Amino acid sequence: MKSAGQGVDRGANEIATLRRAAQGGRGDFRRLLRPVAVLLVTAAFVPPAPPAIAQSYSFSSIVVEGNERIEPATIARIAGLQSGRTVSAGELNDVVQRLNASGLFRSVDVVPSGGTLIIKVVENPVISVVSFEGNALIKDEDLSKIVKSQPRRVYTPAQAEADAAAITQAYAESGRLAARVEPRVIERSNNRVDLVFEIREGAVTEIERLSFTGNRAFSDRRLRQVLQTKQAGLLRRFIQRDTFVADRIELDKQLLTDFYRSRGYIDFRVLSVSREFSPERDAFFLTFAVQEGLQYSFGNVTTISEYEGIDPAPYAEVVNIRQGQTYSPTAIDTVISRMEAIATRQGVNFLTVEPRITRNPRTQTLDVVFALTKGQRVFVERIDIEGNATTLDKVIRRQFRTVEGDPFNPREIRQAAERIRALGFFENADVRARQGTGPDQVIVDVNVEEKPTGSLSFGAAYSTSDGVGFNVALSESNFLGRGQFVSVSISTTESDQNNSITFIEPAFLDRDLKLRLSAYYRTSDNSNSYYSTRRAGFSPSIEFPLGELSTLELRYAISRDELTDVDTDSSALLQNEALRGAEITSAIGYTYRYDSRIGGIDPNRSWRVQFGQDFAGVGGDIQSVRTTGLLSYQQKIMREEVTLRAELEGGAVVATKGDTRILDRFAGRSPVRGFEPNGIGPRDLGAVNEGAVGGNFFAVARLEAEFPLGLPEEYGITGGLFADVGSVWGLDDTAGTATIDDGLHLRSSIGFSVFWDTPLGPLRFNFSKAIQKESYDKEQTFDLTVSTRF
Repeated sequence: MKSAGQGVDRGANEIATLRRAAQGGRGDFRRLLRPVAVLLVTAAFVPPAPPAIAQSYSFSSIVVEGNERIEPATIARIAGLQSGRTVSAGELNDVVQRLNASGLFRSVDVVPSGGTLIIKVVENPVISVVSFEGNALIKDEDLSKIVKSQPRRVYTPAQAEADAAAITQAYAESGRLAARVEPRVIERSNNRVDLVFEIREGAVTEIERLSFTGNRAFSDRRLRQVLQTKQAGLLRRFIQRDTFVADRIELDKQLLTDFYRSRGYIDFRVLSVSREFSPERDAFFLTFAVQEGLQYSFGNVTTISEYEGIDPAPYAEVVNIRQGQTYSPTAIDTVISRMEAIATRQGVNFLTVEPRITRNPRTQTLDVVFALTKGQRVFVERIDIEGNATTLDKVIRRQFRTVEGDPFNPREIRQAAERIRALGFFENADVRARQGTGPDQVIVDVNVEEKPTGSLSFGAAYSTSDGVGFNVALSESNFLGRGQFVSVSISTTESDQNNSITFIEPAFLDRDLKLRLSAYYRTSDNSNSYYSTRRAGFSPSIEFPLGELSTLELRYAISRDELTDVDTDSSALLQNEALRGAEITSAIGYTYRYDSRIGGIDPNRSWRVQFGQDFAGVGGDIQSVRTTGLLSYQQKIMREEVTLRAELEGGAVVATKGDTRILDRFAGRSPVRGFEPNGIGPRDLGAVNEGAVGGNFFAVARLEAEFPLGLPEEYGITGGLFADVGSVWGLDDTAGTATIDDGLHLRSSIGFSVFWDTPLGPLRFNFSKAIQKESYDKEQTFDLTVSTRF
């Protein structure tokens, strides 16, 4: 029988013959039939081709070659093969892939040899040193925390490339989008390498222009004040927020949304943020496209109860929203907090306050119904805290008004998260609730990332009255992880010295009580006066909230005060007081404070009230009552471009036994701008130096307007106009002479201010002109104040 190969060749020849015969015409038809018949017969006897058989291998042992550090058993385990088993070629290929994926080998080869499977490997080198070159903006130790390639670990090109990408991303987040990082390998002996990341940091990619489209209610200038991102300006080398950081854009979008919605624009949306490179490709043009919508006010506000047995009347009494008031989510949250507090006092569990809002587009009002409903019976199973290596658990736990076993309140958990972040101890704080061990149980997870809370600062200060001063301060805001504040400060100017130490426990006895202990030693050579003072004292105090926006401080103070170095040409009154020597003042006192900014319900208006008294005579040498008060109001007008401020301040000190001293009276910095320290008030005109002697009373009214000057917002420069009227007056003793003028003489002044918010500190330039004054007053036409830390 012919072989299959011969049959195929014969068939091919017959087909060729058939083609030639076909070209011979019809006369050759018979000759055509003969080769066809031969072809059919041949094909019938040709056997079919055998099917492809998958190649397989069987081996009784595994041999590893080329390994130096890695044990053969480890390599065999990674390979995933067992001797004595038949494997296919595909499975051997999988072995190669697994070994390569381990990152331990530079090359892998699997060779079957009879009953033995030989695995040939070339190991990846071990990293000897990881170093960085060309970096100035980010330090080596910070880069070491970013990369995962570490000394004494196996080097893999894939990990080195991933580390280079991570470094590039770190530079991008700091505004250097042009940064380039290239990993280089330096071969060493014993299969070791040095891994070097060559870094080209590039220039900072700045925000050249920051603009908005679609905004009608607020100007670009006002909206730029809201954003964390800033335009590059005059101080671009100092301002870090004018660099382009992609992640910051999302924060800016949220800040814009919060800004508008707190002002009644409930439909506000950020449609898009376009980013465009400048022609030089070294800066970005950012444009926020916004849709403001309509501004809504509160309409009818009612309270209903859908909780059986709950009377809505007590809850309705705490609603402080007025009809016609601009809508604010904060106002809604405040009312809910008050209602939940009532439920707690009444012992009502699982009460949920549901604000149901009905929109009235025609009148642009929102009707609000606070519905008291019974929520789901869910309890807090436990609170888990992680990430706090230094901060004690109790510092975080006391930010919760909820403890294990209490009814679960999602709103309270959100507020606790905000309080944790407000501590300032953590870089990040994430608070989430998840399902507990049962359907009615919830576990609250708190994950924090701590940050440094201590600081050592060296500073400088300057004012036209005190001259140049320097200070050193050491502070720790999370002392021993207990949430306590400790500060030691030493400061000095040309005329004064102030040394102090302060300790604050924000949760005394684990309650909402702030304990403050402070001690000080001060000396001064008072400006425009001819005497010096020396004071040393200690004061403990307790502060606690009276309401949502108010606090009360109770204190005790003891001090040793002395008037020294009174000039012989000074008033006889001061010379007599100096003869009294050092005296002890022991006093108890209180201060009430109210600040509407704490609630933040109305972002355009705020009130601040402060009133305090100190009663000296609890032992010691001095018996007097000292009273001070402050009333301040601020409002933004003209699309929040202009800020108006009004302030009333006053004080009185009354001796209940004997006479007051200049150490007790109001002296020093003038309460009326436009006058030098000790430039107004009672004065002994009969003394050679006509020195100021201070007054028992003072009162002043201040008006001020702050407005933009047309300069780019990123410069941080605004202007202001102010007007003051007030006086310092009154004495107990005139030393038996009529030459002391302690009458109530009003003084007034007007002026222009330049505010400059610089990275080095806030500066204020006051240019003043006294309008109403006495002939012996001392004017001050210019005043500059700056305080900074570096």
